[in-house]
Amino acid sequence: MLSLRIRPISSRRMRFWPTQPPSFRETLEQYSSELMKVTNSLLGAMAKNLGVDPDVLIDKFKDEMQSMRMNYYPPCPQPDKALGLSPHSDASGLTILLQINEVQGLQIMKDGNWVPVTPLPDSFVVNVGDVIEILSNGKYKSINHRSTVDLEKERLSIASFQSPSRGADIGPLPELVRDGVEVYYNSMNYGQFLNLYTSGKLDGKGHMQFIKKQKPSITQPFLS
Repeated sequence: MLSLRIRPISSRRMRFWPTQPPSFRETLEQYSSELMKVTNSLLGAMAKNLGVDPDVLIDKFKDEMQSMRMNYYPPCPQPDKALGLSPHSDASGLTILLQINEVQGLQIMKDGNWVPVTPLPDSFVVNVGDVIEILSNGKYKSINHRSTVDLEKERLSIASFQSPSRGADIGPLPELVRDGVEVYYNSMNYGQFLNLYTSGKLDGKGHMQFIKKQKPSITQPFLS
């Protein structure tokens, strides 16, 4: 795995950026810029679907953080006894995944079952992350997913994580919780949320308990 911070530019640690092949850094810079355009387009469409002005959602990512993880999963002689990546949801807003050599390995949880995501040529898979679940007040759910390994084939992928800045506050958009609509999530600084996310192991969506509102417990009245 090669994991790099791409944006903001001030967060880059260039000593970790490979110099071979010579085109790597320039190509990654261009790829990063194009993915930001894709992200804004997706956020705009999602905002319209939620019934809010696209700029309301896009502005949450105006100083966005972007990181990329380049994954190599070698063939595994006992794929039924190994995982490429444990079940989890992403702490990002959106995760844009490129399955380079189109070897199936991504699985998502749907209705209690793990469902394989078949790679399509020349396409991205876009996962909804925790931030979008929170901002949308649960209308969009972040996806619990995992990676498996193959008996005979290697798998290559690049995941790009598109997130707000660490200093941004995340909570349900005010436009979505008007007129008595129940608020399902607390507001929290995104940097704090990331710290909570990274302080534990990858284990489904258990970390979301820290930001979900707890329903008041119902107690029986005292009867004399």
